[in-house]
Amino acid sequence: MPTATPAPTPKAVIHQRYGAKAVYRVEEVREAVDGACPGLALPQSTRSVYRGHLDLAGVLSVATPGTFVRKKDAEQAAAQMAIDKLGIPSTANIPSTPEEAWEELIARISYFFADENFPTSSHPLVGHLSVTLRRTGDLLGRIPISAIVACDVKVHTLCKIIDPKAEFDPLLVLSMIYNAAKQCTGVSVSNSNFWIQSQRPYFPEAVDLALQHWSGISDPIRVEAVLVPCVMEDEPKAVSFNLSENEHYMVGIASKLSAIDSSHVLVSRTVGKTSSEIRFYFPAPNVQLVSDLSNNVVGCRGDGNINRVINKRASYISGQTIYGDAILANVGYTRRDSELQTENVTLCTYYRILLGKLPDGIYKISKDSILVAELPCVYSRTSWKGPSPRDLLCSFCRLQRLSEPHFTVNRVSASCNVPGSAVCSEEMGSLKTARQSQCTKDGRIDKETPDVFKCFVKIFSKKRELLLEYSTDDNWSKESDAIQNSALKVLIWFNHYFKQLNTHVEKLYLPKSTDGFTIYPNIFLQEFAMCLSVYGESSGGDSRTCSADGPFSMDTSHQQLENSAFFTDIDGQDSGVFPSHGSLTCISYSVYLLMKDKRKKYLLEVNNEFEFEIGAGAVRNQLESCITQLSVDQSARFVDELSDRDLILAAASELSPDLSKISRDSCVLEFSVKVLQVTEPMEDRMEKALFSPPLSKQRVEFAVRHINQLHATTLVDFGCGSGSLLDSLLEHPTTLEKIVGVDISRKGLTRAAKSLHQKLIKKLLTQSSVPAAVLYHGSVTDFDSRIYGFDIGTCLEVIEHVEEDEASLFGSVVLSSFCPAVLIVSTPNYEYNPILQRSAMPSKEEEPEENTGPCKFRNHDHKFEWTRAQFQHWATGLAASHSYSVEFSGVGGSGEEPGYASQIAVFRRMTRDQEESSPKEDDPRQPYEVLWEWANASMMSN
Repeated sequence: MPTATPAPTPKAVIHQRYGAKAVYRVEEVREAVDGACPGLALPQSTRSVYRGHLDLAGVLSVATPGTFVRKKDAEQAAAQMAIDKLGIPSTANIPSTPEEAWEELIARISYFFADENFPTSSHPLVGHLSVTLRRTGDLLGRIPISAIVACDVKVHTLCKIIDPKAEFDPLLVLSMIYNAAKQCTGVSVSNSNFWIQSQRPYFPEAVDLALQHWSGISDPIRVEAVLVPCVMEDEPKAVSFNLSENEHYMVGIASKLSAIDSSHVLVSRTVGKTSSEIRFYFPAPNVQLVSDLSNNVVGCRGDGNINRVINKRASYISGQTIYGDAILANVGYTRRDSELQTENVTLCTYYRILLGKLPDGIYKISKDSILVAELPCVYSRTSWKGPSPRDLLCSFCRLQRLSEPHFTVNRVSASCNVPGSAVCSEEMGSLKTARQSQCTKDGRIDKETPDVFKCFVKIFSKKRELLLEYSTDDNWSKESDAIQNSALKVLIWFNHYFKQLNTHVEKLYLPKSTDGFTIYPNIFLQEFAMCLSVYGESSGGDSRTCSADGPFSMDTSHQQLENSAFFTDIDGQDSGVFPSHGSLTCISYSVYLLMKDKRKKYLLEVNNEFEFEIGAGAVRNQLESCITQLSVDQSARFVDELSDRDLILAAASELSPDLSKISRDSCVLEFSVKVLQVTEPMEDRMEKALFSPPLSKQRVEFAVRHINQLHATTLVDFGCGSGSLLDSLLEHPTTLEKIVGVDISRKGLTRAAKSLHQKLIKKLLTQSSVPAAVLYHGSVTDFDSRIYGFDIGTCLEVIEHVEEDEASLFGSVVLSSFCPAVLIVSTPNYEYNPILQRSAMPSKEEEPEENTGPCKFRNHDHKFEWTRAQFQHWATGLAASHSYSVEFSGVGGSGEEPGYASQIAVFRRMTRDQEESSPKEDDPRQPYEVLWEWANASMMSN
């Protein structure tokens, strides 16, 4: 006896009706725990509970009034609220066996064609029937069988119960309806076409009522649509067809598809988020006899009677099997209005739907910034904009027809992970192990050693087979942070996978296990086989890069940026407020498609307010390079290489027909951008809230004191970034005659060059001599003889931005190869973070909950933050290995418990026993690129 199918959950009911349009959000709130002792003055205990939200785009938005202990219960409650408000019938009467479903399918088709039912019904099929009653001759009252599929969700549900394969094969659904109709009372079907009609003539009263119900089309309507060819080499193109008063709307579609008639047009499920009626229409495969559908011929691929060529692009987008050329159109009847609804579908619509199936595409569309936005590489509650990583991952799985992702959160003890709680060992070993994963990123020094959270993610196929799982050693102080960060890791992995789909399947790299991911290749490739076919023809993303050649001078007309962008036409006064790493920056921008002969340009994308975090990878590199060189209220333009053709067409709405004909070789992208507002990074806001002057200035003053005490004439800043230290040194009287900056980031050096150039020009107006200055592009772990033996080297708040083993390597290279007389290194003191973060006066949404876990790092880009013991262990080991002495100091605070806010080590080169030259002095290696230089007439040497 068949096993009864369990009743679908409220979420399943909503998903069946609305699919990807249903977006869930769970809000975490705190509530008091009952049972506290009223007579005791103890802190009230609280716990996390959840409130569910459900948004149905353009239909409904609900939020649960109560709270729930489990997130999934909150989501189910929100779904049930939506079901109640929308009046969706109870699922209790859904058949549980194929036999029951078959009987109900027959009854439902008979019901449609009963005189006493359809004229007064609000069912969308009334619209189809009404227009056919205006016809004459044999077509009077006939409608295509596929119209039933397009109108009635329950018919499709019944077909899936009869045969689960019906979910993915519209031709199988057509076969079922055809066979069921043959058994219906009062209904007839054709033996040579796919028409269905009532066997009995309709009563005149019913016909009159139907025609009154449907006002008809007074003038022909022109509908824009997109033809998606079956041949992958052929590009989708815009088409149009006319709807006339006395014809069913599928007649116009049939003519475009060269189908025999409108009954031979099949219909997919709805796709995309733009409307409830956007579907693929495609011709029925070549069936010699319609009665063949009765013999399950549809289940035999490659049968001689049926010529079936799968349209891979349309099938991938719709999640169903589409045959032959297909038309993507938005036309049909709805429950809300039985009159015909139409909306134009452009190439932009098609490419947006296609883009929306990719992880970064979902993010781009949600930000309404297709050509500029990128999926961020880091998550921060205070700066993340748009749908959360968890919501993005759930949307991605729904759009790929995968099962919902499964998140497992474990509570673990943080006692062994909190920095400073472990005694430093005699053996330094690999400093990476001292990091103790992400727990230190969110770690807090607390005698109670609060628990932290780990999150594990599993992704399942349509058949609930495990295809990917992600586990990590990273710990988080909040459960929501653990979920969001793990979801982002999985999104980034998927994004990387989709970017390599232009590789042949045989060469596609799909490791079974790497970086916390375990992949099940057989299941994975089976699930994404269609993706390989669709994206394998693409160019593989906007990955072309071109580095700047040779040094450039600030005197040139263009400032060359990364990835071959050229920065021009700066407008506005320098306000002195520049975006920096970690700052929230709000910009306005426009993107144009510019013909290389500059005769014409097309507006592709415009955004008056776009906010993102510098350094989070949330925008394309070229744009961030430009923005970091502008101050607030300044604007500029730059020209860059084209993005993928698909991205351009997805961004361009009105111009997409013209753009599809333009040669890519004749165009470039032109960006116009203006900086509107800059919000300082949280790290800077914390420091300013507690220290005056800010820690950054105190660090500069510390360096200036040592420069003048040593009478230093040469200084090199390792990891100079955007030149903040070098720029600040020029504001103080020092003995320096030459300053040098070294950094691996061309972007930061470009900003530093601009700032130093302006500062030196102003300084030259007031004094006869200014220091020489050079900026080198290169890695500090590569030796360059031009900066050997400087009087002083600085590395302020840099090492925490690299992995701990890299920080150790940096120290060894600088002290053993560059050999500065003095090296000053500063880094945050993790033990001071509780004081800083309590004094930061954050906004309400940024305010950390008390006693929920360890303190965070001062910047999400920090790979580690050391306690005083860890920092001193690192520094004394380096000094002893390279004949340096070291002393410890700091700035910020008094130096008493818990130490300085910013801890500093000053390394001093010990006097050599024999005054012999080091082999490094004669080393000819000069791998660094001179990115900018300012030559002092009295002194400049290379």
